[in-house]
Amino acid sequence: MRRKIKKGFLYGLSAVMLAAPLAGCASTDHDKTVKTVELLNYKPEAVDVFEEIERRFNETHDDIKLEVSSPNQAMTILKTRLVREDYPEIVGIGGDINYSNFLDAGLFEDISDVEALQEIKQAYLDMDKTLELVPQEGIYAMPFAANAAGILYNKEMFEEHGWKVPHNWDEFISLCKEIEKAGIQPLYAGYKDTWTTLAPWNALAVCVADEDAIARVNSGESTFEEEYSRVADRIKEMMPYIEDNPVAYGYNDAASAFARGQSAMWAIGSYAIPQIRSVNPEMEIGSFVMPAGDDESENNLNSGIDIQFSILKGSENKEEAREVLEFLNSDEIINLYLDAQGGIAAKEGDFPIPEELSDMKEYIDSGRMKDFPDHKYPSEMSVDALIQTYLINDSDTAKEEFLKKFDSDWQRYNRDTIRRIQEYEAKEKSENE
Repeated sequence: MRRKIKKGFLYGLSAVMLAAPLAGCASTDHDKTVKTVELLNYKPEAVDVFEEIERRFNETHDDIKLEVSSPNQAMTILKTRLVREDYPEIVGIGGDINYSNFLDAGLFEDISDVEALQEIKQAYLDMDKTLELVPQEGIYAMPFAANAAGILYNKEMFEEHGWKVPHNWDEFISLCKEIEKAGIQPLYAGYKDTWTTLAPWNALAVCVADEDAIARVNSGESTFEEEYSRVADRIKEMMPYIEDNPVAYGYNDAASAFARGQSAMWAIGSYAIPQIRSVNPEMEIGSFVMPAGDDESENNLNSGIDIQFSILKGSENKEEAREVLEFLNSDEIINLYLDAQGGIAAKEGDFPIPEELSDMKEYIDSGRMKDFPDHKYPSEMSVDALIQTYLINDSDTAKEEFLKKFDSDWQRYNRDTIRRIQEYEAKEKSENE
């Protein structure tokens, strides 16, 4: 019997193009002793490695057949399939607002009984709990691989000039000034593509804004005008050290400029490294944690779950899907994936860390990692555009206007979620009295 999902979520899904072709539907297997498990992977750039994972699983299992589908626009296709009650067993999904919405709609199975979860780094399990719109009991995803964001830097240039990696905000601003005096552009930004503004914003926020900031705002205990004041100050303080007229240049422009030595640093995530190497394959790239704190102890690595696996409640072969999760969490498969895609293993253990992220190793090993705040921002709010507008606004009231709009838009686009959270908290308080 298939379980029903929330009507409100279905109404949203029905707006998706229902005429879109179904992708990756599990084929009917005439041998009833063999159960088919479909894994819908949202990362089309990882098609090759997932095909290899599929091959290795099927070579070692006689009673379960794994079928991996990696369509473009996987989340749109998944929504279409959910409307038609055509459920894959497993979805590979990012740790972001899509995961939050699917979980909130009651679509994911509680997988607390999966033994592999005991080997996952606690920091990433905690990240998933913060993605719950309303607190829930249980575990609904197995984190697999993560990424990291901070400051990419030109290692050869740093070595040539004797520049040192900064560990606090004063050291960072001093470094920018020193680089500028050497006649080199300290930072490139590429803010024409508005989403690039979120890279420095997130990396700053995980250091100088409280991790519970969003929860306090949703509970009515605080405002973003208060919680994000230091973040707004520090991202603005970076502006004199980035290229002139940054909204004239996009992400690809920034990648090319950094790759060609036109700037010493770029505030972006590790996901940009392949784009940089497409321009300059031999570049020596380093990456350090955004030194946003007044003291190094305030700093945290901005690291989020790049891909994790959830089991759909409405799927047919949930127990077999659990066995697939155990297979995915094996050292062999994790190393296979990291070799192909890079990133950070979510599993505890001695897994390779890309050379470009070696300066972040201490943070990764010690678990000093915080999720991307924008993973909790509703897409309708267009926070990236809000930040871009603020950064190019030179008026004396720019910060005040920005944070007040952040607060008003948050209340507008999160109205239903805020109401449900406050109802939940009132109920919890009543039951505990």
